[in-house]
Amino acid sequence: MRFPLLLRLVLWFAAVFVLASRAQARLQSGEVHVWEPQEIMFQAARDYANPYAEVEMWIELKGPEFDRRVYGFWDGGQTFRVRFVATAPGEWTWRSGSNQSGDAGLNNGGGKLRAVGWTDAEKAENANRRGFVRTAGNGHALRYADGTPFFLVGDTWLAASTWRLPWKGFAAAADYVPGPGISFEEAVAWRKRQGFNSVSFIAAFPNWDADQYGATYKNKDGVFLRNAWEKFGHWAPNASITTADGATTTAKDMADEQGNRPFEVFPEREGLANYDRINPAYFRSLDRKLRHLADEGFVPFLETVRRDHGPGWKAYFDFNKSYARFVQYLIARYGAFNLVFSGIHLDWIPKDYSLTADEFNAALTYHWKIYGPLPFGQPYTTLIDTSTYKAFGHADSCPWLTMHTVGNKPRNHAIYASLEEIFRLTPAYPAANLEPYYTGWNHAINRPGGETPDENSPRDNYFARAMMYGSVLSGGLAGHVHGTAAYDLTSTGEPAGWRPHLWTALRYESGAQMQHLRDFVLSEGDRYQQLQLAAMDVSTRKTVNPLDEGLDGWAFMMRTAARDFALLYFENRAARAQLGGFTPAARYRWTWFNPRTGDWLARQEITVDATGVIPTPEFPARGADSADPADWAAKLLRLE
Repeated sequence: MRFPLLLRLVLWFAAVFVLASRAQARLQSGEVHVWEPQEIMFQAARDYANPYAEVEMWIELKGPEFDRRVYGFWDGGQTFRVRFVATAPGEWTWRSGSNQSGDAGLNNGGGKLRAVGWTDAEKAENANRRGFVRTAGNGHALRYADGTPFFLVGDTWLAASTWRLPWKGFAAAADYVPGPGISFEEAVAWRKRQGFNSVSFIAAFPNWDADQYGATYKNKDGVFLRNAWEKFGHWAPNASITTADGATTTAKDMADEQGNRPFEVFPEREGLANYDRINPAYFRSLDRKLRHLADEGFVPFLETVRRDHGPGWKAYFDFNKSYARFVQYLIARYGAFNLVFSGIHLDWIPKDYSLTADEFNAALTYHWKIYGPLPFGQPYTTLIDTSTYKAFGHADSCPWLTMHTVGNKPRNHAIYASLEEIFRLTPAYPAANLEPYYTGWNHAINRPGGETPDENSPRDNYFARAMMYGSVLSGGLAGHVHGTAAYDLTSTGEPAGWRPHLWTALRYESGAQMQHLRDFVLSEGDRYQQLQLAAMDVSTRKTVNPLDEGLDGWAFMMRTAARDFALLYFENRAARAQLGGFTPAARYRWTWFNPRTGDWLARQEITVDATGVIPTPEFPARGADSADPADWAAKLLRLE
């Protein structure tokens, strides 16, 4: 989804539209496609000392069933841009304005355009042409704007905004396999072949650098300025011990491919980022990656910053105002893309290395009260430790939030109660597990039942697979994000350390198995969106003495209120169970599904007894994958 009709505007008491089509020659002058990002460029009439902090500009955009303000952003020098989409076919108009009423370059401009729809064939080429993702009708799942179900199949590339996964400007070979020197385009192509439609990444790491300071350090005032991922093999002379083996590493460096950083840094203040002075050049690099993901049909999970920037931000700046400004900058710059937006990467809430959930909630609520929700209706949430509901509450206490998540801790059976709790909330919000078990990661929080299996072993991949199906069938119907141990993107020329290189992690079998989860859930189209919790009707939900902190021995079931459709999953070592709550004396078709291979097995017909109970059939015989843990999924359909 490129910018095929680039609307460039130079204003001096008047407005001129310049439209240039790169991809759709059949469109007439002044026409655009619905849901395709458009851009208007403005030149301010005068200079500002700090345009990022001083200037707010916008367009009032009107079209079929749409009338609201869409904010622009400063892009360096005297240049401002507004990005928007037409959400429906028809006539659209816009009028520009700003908080600088005397600037003729930013005010009183206007224009109009006509939006036309995509053909079915064009939608099939890129699902983003179906419209932006939003909540499905019953509140528990997601769909595209045209009603087509969207089931998130995501991966964890948290540092992909930086040089660590570089943009190289050429397409990946059709048979590309990840290896050293991997580019952003090649990583996207690899995951697309495996059925992924999303990647999670953090937009900016303001003061992470391979410098004289430790990965985690506090300044002379006692304020912790970062709690970064370690740059293995690079020692910081002024660092304190930050690794379990007593190493004193510096932080992973997080500039873009040209060395740009997202904010200015005070050189005389121990590496403190100046959060009130942004560097647009860094975000121009990120623009390319967002556009490429849109072109490839991806719906990225875009986050603001990691929580460890919070203490320094609050200590030296007007935090609510300054943080809200940055949130709005990202929404203005990227809100015309199909994405899921995260207000903060809150993977952990330690006393020294983060602000509290309440402090972040206050800043995000401050932003919401000024600017309102995302202009084009995409989901808004955060990555979280445990659950967004436990951290922030629900609709009344966090008005900005429109999607719940769980993740990070615990990475075992205990997380499923949080998903079930969210599923029962009113009003209903979509939910997903964003940080489940990470294949190949040796860490204390990533050891179900105390185990640390060999990387990419059958047991390692099973733990990831069990969390895929267990999370979705505990109410996470929005989709699932695969845990990739190389989330820090240790890159070419660096030692791997505690985390593998990205190209190694991308080849783990669990990633390839995510597409089987998608096929299983979508096997009856959008019917999965009507599923309700039904594990209470599984007679043997847990085997004898199962480990709640493990990932063996549980069974899962969700079923529609009409009792005509159910999806089930049986972990390794799960027992055959009696399944209650079905229509007495009705006939059902039972089909086993192999989550390791994606194969559907032979169908069986079963008659429910007079009390509404179905006995689980014998588990399938093992075939060539008999060395793997024996987990199975199944589908039940009532026969009319």
